[in-house]
Amino acid sequence: MSFTDQARVSTMPSGITDPNYRPLPGRLGNLTVTQQQALDTLRGELQAEGHFVPQRMDDATLLRFLRARKFDVAKAKAMLISAEEWRKEFGIDDLMANFEFTEKEEVDKYYPQYYHKTDKDGRPIYIERLGKLDIAALYSLTTQERQLKRFVLEYERFLAERLPASSKAIGHPVETSCTILDLQGVSITNFYKVRDYVFQTAKIGQDRYPECMGKFYIINAPWAFSTVWMIIKPWLDEVTVSKIDILGSNYKDKLLAQIPAENLPADLGGKCRCRSGCSLSDAGPWNPQPDGEV
Repeated sequence: MSFTDQARVSTMPSGITDPNYRPLPGRLGNLTVTQQQALDTLRGELQAEGHFVPQRMDDATLLRFLRARKFDVAKAKAMLISAEEWRKEFGIDDLMANFEFTEKEEVDKYYPQYYHKTDKDGRPIYIERLGKLDIAALYSLTTQERQLKRFVLEYERFLAERLPASSKAIGHPVETSCTILDLQGVSITNFYKVRDYVFQTAKIGQDRYPECMGKFYIINAPWAFSTVWMIIKPWLDEVTVSKIDILGSNYKDKLLAQIPAENLPADLGGKCRCRSGCSLSDAGPWNPQPDGEV
């Protein structure tokens, strides 16, 4: 192994209070010389070519795009520039300033999608109950376009609010989520009806917000899930697929090994019972005064 490939202690990010924190490879504080050079090159090229946006392109973000492209600077730069073009086309600034998903409480009855507390590594937990999906009821309340805008808005809040608050709470950088996709009661018919939406969200997640997935549990996977998985899997890159843990109905021990029981909703095998329902409480370090528990 050459010197340039040996790991070195690069500059650690600020704000670390956890004395046991050891950054994973490819993160600030644990870069090889080659990786540090790639980071410096990417930053320099973006600045020289007028693509650099300081408020969105700190070193941790640049490293997410570099990891997504195996530290190939040219590919990471193309991915980042494409993401910036998409932001303009999608109208992210206007979305952040003006969009309100006023139908949230009603939609929650038919397609719960929500962040709720953190796992043992400090990651925000994102839960989606696809098995509760009622297509007719859902689209009597909202549209696929508004659902997609909500999805993107929550990703932006995840980066701007949930990750910083979670990082501060645990004392070290948190860059990823812990996702639970519950398929209890899901039907193939219903899945086909939202296939386009699921495809779009999956593509936005991995192309525009890369390296944000830490853990991903698919629970209550029915016997017919292999059919759905055959459709979904080609949409995902190999790194994403490698992070997905597909479980049946005996999932509780696996979830509780990663998530404190008091942070996991009771209807998923935990002990949390938020007063207004866990799916509407938005409980977590980013919201220190939710409506309490019963």
